Amino acid sequence: MTENDEQRQTLTNAHGVPVLTYLRGVREGHPWADLAEVVGPDPVDTIVSDMSGWAVSGSVELGEQLLRRGARVMRHAHEMRKDLIASPPPADWSSRLGDGLCVVPCDRAADAVFPAWRAAFAAGHPDHHQGSDEEALNERLAPLLAGSVLGPVLPCSALVVDETDHVVAGAIVTDRNGLPWIADVFRQPGARYAGLGAHLLRRVLSDAAADGLTEVALAVSDANPARRVYEKLGFELTDTSLTVVVP
Repeated sequence: MTENDEQRQTLTNAHGVPVLTYLRGVREGHPWADLAEVVGPDPVDTIVSDMSGWAVSGSVELGEQLLRRGARVMRHAHEMRKDLIASPPPADWSSRLGDGLCVVPCDRAADAVFPAWRAAFAAGHPDHHQGSDEEALNERLAPLLAGSVLGPVLPCSALVVDETDHVVAGAIVTDRNGLPWIADVFRQPGARYAGLGAHLLRRVLSDAAADGLTEVALAVSDANPARRVYEKLGFELTDTSLTVVVP
């Protein structure tokens, strides 16, 4: 493997021929080849021999080829984007919350955000972290908020706190290799917070447009009903990907 530029890396086969480029990271404790793109001859043999234990995110075709070689699915997701120029957020999307709730900057410590985030992605949710609470905090949420997973957190990100100043919801937007990326939208379960995620997302999109961002993107898991919410807010499907763990 050689570095292609400051961010993207290249996987070469036994003959030194480039076969795959990707962004390197860490995902749920695995080395991660994110946004993997095939650039040469069939890369599957090289991936299996050189990237054992890695998570690889790329096209459905590449994922299915790796599944036939014994890989397991980590996530099947759809990328969606919203054009903030062609479809600007309406003025009322920045409306204030009621019921004792308040929007604050996304600058709280990970352990303060964790209870609401963990409850939102509880067991049975397609985006549930399978590890322990400690692993979910240290391997998923803390690195995300620190900017070491999907890029630095952008100012349009926001949290919602209740009257006791406890975090009950959040929308985390990062700079993912130059693309504003909605990494997570979450809320505490319960009737009081029904619709809060969509309300917060509308506000975040309004703030993103006010900050001069021209588009935002996200990935939604195939089984996640939140996709319907994103479609109602003007997000359009742009790609489908598989993330698999190489055997």
